[in-house]
Formats: sequence, structure tokens, C-alpha cells
Amino acid sequence: MSPISRATRAALGASVVALTVVVATACGPENTDPVAAPTAAATAGTTDKPGAAPLKLPSVDELKKWNFDDWDKWAQQNVITPAVKGYWDLQKILKAKPYKPGPGGQPTAQPTAAQPTGAAPTQPPAQPTAQPSRPAQPTTQPPGDGGNDPQPKLIEEKPVPHPFAKQYHVNGKLFFQKGSEEYVCSGTVVSDPANPGRSNLVWTASHCLHGGKGGKYHTNITFAPAFNSTGALSGGKQGSLAQAEPYGEWGAVAGMIAPQWAGEADPENGGPWSQYDFGILRVANPDGSGRSLEEVVGGSVPIWFNAPRDQITAVSSYGYPAGKPFDGMELEHCDSGKPARRSMDPARPTMLMIGCNGTGGDSGGGWFTTKDGKQVLVSDTSIGGSDNTWEAGPYLDDVAQHALDYFSKKSK
Repeated sequence: MSPISRATRAALGASVVALTVVVATACGPENTDPVAAPTAAATAGTTDKPGAAPLKLPSVDELKKWNFDDWDKWAQQNVITPAVKGYWDLQKILKAKPYKPGPGGQPTAQPTAAQPTGAAPTQPPAQPTAQPSRPAQPTTQPPGDGGNDPQPKLIEEKPVPHPFAKQYHVNGKLFFQKGSEEYVCSGTVVSDPANPGRSNLVWTASHCLHGGKGGKYHTNITFAPAFNSTGALSGGKQGSLAQAEPYGEWGAVAGMIAPQWAGEADPENGGPWSQYDFGILRVANPDGSGRSLEEVVGGSVPIWFNAPRDQITAVSSYGYPAGKPFDGMELEHCDSGKPARRSMDPARPTMLMIGCNGTGGDSGGGWFTTKDGKQVLVSDTSIGGSDNTWEAGPYLDDVAQHALDYFSKKSK
């Protein structure tokens, strides 16, 4: 099947891009985050100070060896504009449009569910032109199975019942503006290693933050935890924004992703950069108080980095899909078994893949499993099939862990 990056999907469900380190500067919520370096002039994220040469994009091997100072240097050359408080209203959310992608290629060697790994693959159907589009995979594949398993059995998404039980309040909807258009993704409140019990961190996909190689950062990036928990907007109901957002809108003030995304990614087409398609956001309390996001929603999810694949025996993915047959108002989940493997570059961490019919808008949503009897996050929704029968997310290895560790310690 053709992996198509969940960059553009249906109204309320398009998501594009990602970035490397986003640091707030100007208007919007007051920024007291120590991560924010004096880099306002570096609006394109290419230099760490006016007139400075851009940092060289590290190779995959170099990236794996980055230390705190390397991440710090990378962080200082990337900035975002903080979300404008009150920018998002219900009308904007309901009128969000799908992103219109350019042409995408089709894979030539992807195993299917009916084939054993290594069998001669069949060509997947062409992408429907009327479907909310997502980036397609490149036209080349590594030799052999290249770290690719047959497509897993399809699992139908199911909505979380209203009102959400407390453990689901860590899931939320992520809004952002790309140019003059509005789009959405999904995200998860994750634990902050340097600030236990007081996390303001949201995990999502990198393509939900930035336009990739040559692109610009999205603006007005905002997180709404437990969106529509009460069901006020379900089934065509005309509820209010206050009813749909029990914890309000938490605007982004800083963030980070792997440099491979910002330096390589074509968000219209899945590729090896998708294997690093993760993003981290720091958000601000909309009431201006010092209460953290974790304290307000009642919890956060630890991240299990370098999880032994044989110990990930089952995953559940969560998000707000908006492409048909979904409308973006429900928190949906796919409860899958052991994830399969998905890879475009064997030198990079092989992605996790599940059978799931999610559509646009679920990008960045958390993938959960159980460790020592507790819920932990092991991935986020990144790419998926053109026929919406499977999804894949990045395997979170040392690179993802070092990014979070830097971001957490720098902002303590």
C-alpha cells in the first residue's frame, strides 16, 4: 500500500509539516521559556543569528551522536511566532479546509496482507483523486523486505464514549495556520523528565509544525486537550466552543523536531524523513497562571524510548480523523495487536505499522502500549495508505529521546 504522509486531509483534518526546534518570540502569550534564544531574526530557521551561516544538516550517523551542545546549537536557529490568544473560534475550526497537495508517487515494492514477507508484491491501486490527500511514498524501496512486513489486518476506528473518562483527557486536537488556511492535527500530553508532575509538553508529528525542506513554520499552533469530551459538537450538535474545550486552548510557545525533517522533508510525499516524524511542543496556560497542563488535565503519558519491539505486543492509536467517514469531532482509537515494520531507509529507525482506517486530522495522535502495568507512548501517527487501511508512526529511539531530554532540561 502506498504510505501517504498525513499532511493533507479533510476539513478539520489536514495536517502538514514539521520543524526542528520552534521557539516563541513575539506577540501572543508571554514567553518566559529559557529555550527561547535571541533568534527573532532567524524567521526561516536557517541561522542562529543575523548574518550567520546556516548550520550543516547532520547525516543520520552524526545525528545519532548529537549531544546537548549540538541540540542547543540547532535549537538557536529556529523560531516560531507564539499563537495569538483568542485566534481560534468555533467558526474557524468548523471551516478548516484540507490541504491541497501536489502530485505524489506510488511505491513499487510494498508487501500486502495476502503475501508473505519477501513475496513478489502487487501494485497498489492509484490514489483516489477525490479523497483527502496525504503525501505518497517515494517510488523506490530498499532491497528485500527492507524492514517491511506485510500489511496488518485492518482495524476499524471506534469513538471514545462521551463524556471522556479521565485517562483520555491527555489526548487533544492541535490547530495551526498555514498561510491563510487553517488545519488540524492531534497530540498527547506527555511527561516532562525535568519537571515531574508539571508538564507543559505535547507530543505530535513534525509535519504538524513545519512545512519541511524550504518550508515555513506554521502559525497559531494551539492545543485543545480533551476536545469535545462532552459530545457538545457530536452528531451535528450546535454546541459552543467553551463546551467543546473543557480546558481551553493552550498556545505553543516553543517546540522541537529532528533536523532531518526540516532539512529533507517533502510533506506531500512520504519518505525516509517520515522515520523521524515526531514533534514536541511547549504550551502556555491560557489563564496566565502557573498551573501546568499536566496538573490541569490530571495526568501525562511517559514515553518509552527504544522499546524492545518484541515487548510492544499491542498498541492503541488515538486521534481526531476528519476525512470521510469521520467528521473531526470525535476522539477515535484503533486497538491493534503487535505492530508490523515499515521502512524507507534501513539506516533510520524502522517505523511501527498497524492496520487502521484513520484519515486526515489524526496525524500526531499518540500510540499507546503498556509497560509494567502503566500506559506509555511509543509513537505518533505519521503516514498512511491511500485507501486508509493502515497507518505508520516513527520508532522513538535515541534521537527522539535526546531531543526531549534537551528540550526538557533547557526549559527547566
